[in-house]
Amino acid sequence: MLQLNPPLPLNTPKGEGFAHFLIDYGPESDLYWTVFITATGEIWTFANHEVRASKNITLGRTHPQKPQPVPSEIHLPVPMYPVG
Repeated sequence: MLQLNPPLPLNTPKGEGFAHFLIDYGPESDLYWTVFITATGEIWTFANHEVRASKNITLGRTHPQKPQPVPSEIHLPVPMYPVG
């Protein structure tokens, strides 16, 4: 776990916010960003594929795409025993 100093502005499925922590579970896992949502004050953790860097005119990032919510089909339960 890494505390980001300064926090990084990110676009998330819940709106814009600032990432304060980055969690890395290793090479076979996504990075996870803990983001404080600006509009609501909520704290959410998002997988790397769910967030995007915020607008930064200096770096030429003028129209970042809004992250799309992950379809519910991807979050299927994992069976506790072999299927078949």
